[in-house]
Parts: sequence; C-alpha cells; structure tokens
Amino acid sequence: MAVIGDVPYGLEQEASVDLLVHAINDDPHVRLALHLGDIKSGSTTCTDERFAAALATFESFKDPVVYTPGDNEWTDCHRVNNGGYNPLERLAAVRSTFFAEPGSLLGSRPATVDYQAELIENVRWIESRVAFATLHVIGSNNGLSPWTGIGITEPTAEQTEEVDARIAAAVAWVDETFDAAERRDLRGVVLAMQADTWAPAPSSAQQAIVDRITARTAAFDGEVLLLQGDSHTYVADNPLALDNFTRIVVHGETTPFEYLRLTINPVRGELFTWERVPVVTG
Repeated sequence: MAVIGDVPYGLEQEASVDLLVHAINDDPHVRLALHLGDIKSGSTTCTDERFAAALATFESFKDPVVYTPGDNEWTDCHRVNNGGYNPLERLAAVRSTFFAEPGSLLGSRPATVDYQAELIENVRWIESRVAFATLHVIGSNNGLSPWTGIGITEPTAEQTEEVDARIAAAVAWVDETFDAAERRDLRGVVLAMQADTWAPAPSSAQQAIVDRITARTAAFDGEVLLLQGDSHTYVADNPLALDNFTRIVVHGETTPFEYLRLTINPVRGELFTWERVPVVTG
C-alpha cells in the first residue's frame, strides 16, 4: 500500500501532484493507495472545482484509492480565506463528490468494500489476514471547533449533533472491525484516520474513539496499526504503550513529495513493515 496524507497542500503542490501519482503508479509493489485526508491546505478555498480536481487526481491512480476525509476539506471551510462556507454544506459536498457510490473504491480499477450505513465514508475490507478500516476522525477537535470565520463563536446545535453522531459511528465501526478480525482469527487490524490524536493528546471530541481503540487493542491477540496524518511530520511510535500497537503519522504538506510504502506479510516474520519513499524529481 502507498499511504499519503495532507497532499496536495497549496497551489504549488496542486500543480505538481502528478509527480506523486506517477511515482506511486510506477511502484511495482503497490496495489492500493490510501489517502488520510486533507486534499487541500488550510488556507485555500473549499470550492466544488477544487474537489473535482482532487477527484480527478484520485482517478488517475492505476490502483484503487481509499480516502478518508480531513478537516481542511469541510469543517475548516468557515474560514474567510477558505470561502466562508457552512461546514456542514461542505461535508455534504465531500460525500456527494467522493462517496457518490458507497462501497466503491476510487480509481481506474473498481473494487468494492464494506461501508457503514450511518457514515458511508467509513469503509472496511479484509485482505492478507488483516482487517482494514477508515474512520472519519479529524482535527479541529473532531469538527467541534467553533466556526469563527462565519461569526459563530460557540458550537451550534446542528454542529454538535453531527459530531456526536460521527463519534458514535466511529466507536461502533472500531468495534465491528475488531469483531470481524476476532471472528475470522485474523493476524492484524489497520485503522486509518486524518486526525493526529496525540498532538499532544486526544481532544475532547476524539477521546471516546481513542479509548475504544485502546480497549479493543488491549484485548486483541494480533497486531494493530493506526495510520494518521494531520500534523504533517513523520512519526512512528506507540502512544498507547501496548505491545501489539503501533501508530504512524505520515509526512505531508512540504515538498519533496513522499509516500509510505506499507507492506503486509501474513505468512512469516513481521506482519507490518514500512518505508518512507521520496519522490525524486528532475
């Protein structure tokens, strides 16, 4: 798998993101790309045209693409320099653009995955004795930060309702993913989200999800890998201090581009291995 996030970030990267796509397409080891959210920077507009350009980029990958949304493409769109949108309207636009056919992966080789009825962007698939799942968990306090760009200084009732429902759905999706892994005696679980939940600690609207991941990991016999973006700087650590847990934050925002090549080997040795792959230009 090629894992990326926080890209393209700004106008320069939008103009050159094809370099990253071509590098991943040319990697003979990659069979799937996973984007951890933030398909734009936090200071560019949240237009339908920008979303359409991001979708075209996803469709230019030769392998299927799994995408989980970030905060920059919807909940932060209230900012004046983002266009002063109502974030919930932009969330609806993200869903209609990138998840128009629930359960279908993006890209030129259609494939299907399980998806959560309550939150169609949360998907799950099983491959190589591992259960993979995306969780719509984002920065900006998981979407609860006030929409100050449009003059709102406290979370609205509609905003709070959306966040609470998304937290409940994420917790349920964690449980269903671990249940599937245990039922099928799988060797591992991979969870993917945009938010860096240890930057430096889980926010109030992220804590319940982190708590459920912690509890299920502690009770699971296999390995658990949590993939995150958001903070832009590569990290591989174990903030839960559990023997079977690893967390990776992928590099983002700055050039040169890079991607994380994640290898899953269910047969022998380490289940999860990875390396940072720089995109060489010129």
